[in-house]
Amino acid sequence: MEAYRQEIILGAVVVYMLFCVLTGLWAMKRTKNSSDFFIAGRGLGPFVIALALFSSTLSGFGFVGGPGLVYSVGVSSFWMVVISSTGYAIGFFLVAKRIRMIAELRNCISLPDIVAARYKSEAVRFLMAVTIVLGVMGYLATQILAMAVVMQAILTGTAMFADISLVACVVISSAVLIFYCVTGGIIASVYTDVVQGSIMMIAGTLILFTAMSVFDGGMAEATSIILADDSEAIMPFGAAGIMASLGWFFVFGLGLAGQPHIITKMMMNKNISDNRIILPMSLFGYIMAALLWISIGVVIRAAVVDGIIDPLALPDDAASVFLSVFASPLLAGIVFAGLFAAIMSTSDAFLNIGTAAIIHDIPKAIRGHSVRNELFWARVVTVLLAVVAASFALYSYYADATLVAILGAFGWATFSASIFPVVAIGLNWKGATVMGAMTAIVAALLINFIVQLAGIVLPYGISGGLVSFVPSLLLFIGVSLLTKPPQLDADIESVLDI
Repeated sequence: MEAYRQEIILGAVVVYMLFCVLTGLWAMKRTKNSSDFFIAGRGLGPFVIALALFSSTLSGFGFVGGPGLVYSVGVSSFWMVVISSTGYAIGFFLVAKRIRMIAELRNCISLPDIVAARYKSEAVRFLMAVTIVLGVMGYLATQILAMAVVMQAILTGTAMFADISLVACVVISSAVLIFYCVTGGIIASVYTDVVQGSIMMIAGTLILFTAMSVFDGGMAEATSIILADDSEAIMPFGAAGIMASLGWFFVFGLGLAGQPHIITKMMMNKNISDNRIILPMSLFGYIMAALLWISIGVVIRAAVVDGIIDPLALPDDAASVFLSVFASPLLAGIVFAGLFAAIMSTSDAFLNIGTAAIIHDIPKAIRGHSVRNELFWARVVTVLLAVVAASFALYSYYADATLVAILGAFGWATFSASIFPVVAIGLNWKGATVMGAMTAIVAALLINFIVQLAGIVLPYGISGGLVSFVPSLLLFIGVSLLTKPPQLDADIESVLDI
């Protein structure tokens, strides 16, 4: 079996892509209107929503970036895992019930629909939609580039595709992504999330057992090796330091309730009472999948220190090196398929919310109504958005390496800083005002953009996300207290009273 390692991995990826195509065709029959395309007609069960929620949280970052962070900064990144777990509880407590109720009362199909109903303001809708489009472009470009790079690495290991170019890999992976996004919309996305979530839980468990077998003393020996080499890396706050670790509480703990691709899924469940099931299921799935993040990072760092393998060229190579050196070909194939699943389903979710912002919310904010024949234009704009993002990714790779980095500044941190106050706090505080919401969004965008463009390196490991989150939250509260309290519609006020 070892002799056919690359073929087995390639076969697993091809099977997953075929599944995506078939899922798109199946979901197309269930997609009758824009409500189906964007929020699955608010008819999904708790199991589907739970897997879709946690898998959207980890995505490709959990497979690639997570182990790389453990390799480079030690246990600092464990704080992301722990804090994100609390983020689920915060998100469900502050957002899930009210966003689902408003969605049904006002027939909302997007997050900007929700804030427009809450604040009675098209200006807030417009700013929220612009924030989503900017963030989506950053996420999509990086996800598509990552997907193509991984595909190229797999294909060049085979004799038939040894010389395949990155452009060809972008075209192939984007074509599959576009097909099932266009045909099935969010329905295709959440059902591929089900497969992705299942793979991640299984892979996380199997990877943990594989990692424990690398050293005779298991994970205890691995951590002892790291401790002897660099005690700071294995201490509670790791090499990144206390400020960076605690700063992630805002970005990943509170910030999870500000991620549009996650909280939009809270509008899709059939029954509000299902939240009691969805929360523990999502949390369990996340913890199981996070085993991969932690175990690979620790073992690879210990293996490098112990001289078992050479130092990595890049920290993000940790997962691929582990799979190549320590995992069986079959397990490697499963995990690589899971990696593609993570990247593609997250890309699909961002394509979906970005398309909704462009064809539904921005026109509605400017002209008072969205475009006619929304389902048709949703499919057209989905294609265009994916093509533009893929073009940005290729241009950045070959001509300007800073482009995707600049776009990526409008990622998780920007969403956290701009959306959490407006949505998570705004849905629980009647005193939140239009000016408070607008100020928070604009401040978050400006701060993140300036920090990224200027290349500002903050002291003590403080992240740019924290620098934008705290001012945005304080401005939202302060401006709302200083401006005239809003007159809420009776139905919205009733929801906020619950």
